[in-house]
Amino acid sequence: MLRLEGVTKSFGGKHAVDGVSLVVPTGQMVGVIGRSGAGKSTLLRMINRLGDPTSGRILFGDTDITALSGRPLRAWRARCAMIFQQFNLAGRLDVLTNVMMGRAFHLPATRALLKMWSDDEKAQALSALESLDMARMAGQRAETLSGGQQQRVAIARALIQQPDIVLADEPIASLDPRNTKVVMDALQHINRHLGITVICNLHSLDLARGYCDRLVGMAGGRVVFDDVPAALTEGTARELYGLEAGDVMGHAAPPPVPQPAVAQPGFALAGS
Repeated sequence: MLRLEGVTKSFGGKHAVDGVSLVVPTGQMVGVIGRSGAGKSTLLRMINRLGDPTSGRILFGDTDITALSGRPLRAWRARCAMIFQQFNLAGRLDVLTNVMMGRAFHLPATRALLKMWSDDEKAQALSALESLDMARMAGQRAETLSGGQQQRVAIARALIQQPDIVLADEPIASLDPRNTKVVMDALQHINRHLGITVICNLHSLDLARGYCDRLVGMAGGRVVFDDVPAALTEGTARELYGLEAGDVMGHAAPPPVPQPAVAQPGFALAGS
């Protein structure tokens, strides 16, 4: 279970995140919604400890994440995988090598730098790629892929970290509608079939309502809504999005039909 207790992040006296307290049970898929500048990305970066809170605490189980440094912090970043809007792949490297970089958290620095991957680790990477229909492109340079394909590679890289939590920061912001669906379906599969907690920042209210179990709405750095998608009213949507509310409310897309789980040889969650 992830807990945030009065988490605040200030920049020059301005609160980007202001006193946020949340409890996220294991296995939830949470959509964090709100307009640009609401504090969504800052919140996720603090959970991953890419940024430190000005005040407050972030806890996972009995571990105070905000107090970690050195190896324990590195171990937390392995358990809390981050997927970024701009993919963060090494364009000149092939797809398989980019995915293998997710194992770097678990390896001695020398092995990671020299790319000394074991056959078992390569099998795990190929299995993760296969689950996202990307194994056939394992030898292709990442920079030659479409945006949707690159994001699927980034998801595979996160998967082989064997995380407890996946944080996705506007993962579909630069994608077309077809690739948006592919990426959101993949995140939902990770959540529903692998049991991994997913916290996903989304600007689109319809997507958030269609895919997530719970919505956390932010405005001005504060949480102004925290409930199931069906409980979100038009009034609250206007508070979240202002004049954009009429554009984002619409009719929520129906939740995608979950696909049967497919066993992926060589890839298993930690502890399974």
